[in-house]
Amino acid sequence: MTAKLHCFGESGNAYKAALALELSGYDWQPVFVDFFNGATRTEEFRKLNVMGEVPVLQEGAMTLSQSGAIMYHVVKRTGTFGGAPGEEEEVLRWILWDNHKMSSQAGMTRFLMNFLPADKRPAEVIAFMQGRLKAAYSALDGHLKGRDWLVGRGPTIADFSCCAYLYYPEPFGFNRKDWPHIDGWLDRIAALRGWKHPYDLMPGNPSERSQKS
Repeated sequence: MTAKLHCFGESGNAYKAALALELSGYDWQPVFVDFFNGATRTEEFRKLNVMGEVPVLQEGAMTLSQSGAIMYHVVKRTGTFGGAPGEEEEVLRWILWDNHKMSSQAGMTRFLMNFLPADKRPAEVIAFMQGRLKAAYSALDGHLKGRDWLVGRGPTIADFSCCAYLYYPEPFGFNRKDWPHIDGWLDRIAALRGWKHPYDLMPGNPSERSQKS
């Protein structure tokens, strides 16, 4: 049975789940969620996910939300990208760090800088968020010095979680050239068989919305 991932291309959190599904060889297909026209706020979507967020994975009678939970489901089902025995807690540590210290900040900053009208972008808030992100990039870059992957000797869902927002082209204060160890790590992930950019892996991107407006 083909699993369905409710997602949209601009969502870095959805990209984490989509990337884990794609690279593991999971039988899945994306279902476009029209976030920018209010789809996640509808009664129909709230029945699917009371949290009102993407990603949401549907497979048979199972409905699962939150990118971390979906990635762990992929690990459980496929036996891939979970780390070697004994590394499970370290993988979880980096996923939790990413959710609290990087992705949440990057997602908000990118939204404020690119998806709000220019006259409504709060400069002080953006500057504050970019300062917090700089600290996160520094921690990530330092950890990657001298290693290929975040945990152990191969890619895991910790890498897929932490990398998700860093491939997007919209400016939010991240420049790969400033962080050489992150830069090399992103290249290694992109070289994995089956890797796709978020706008190629999931439906929906800013250029499509601009054409419709």
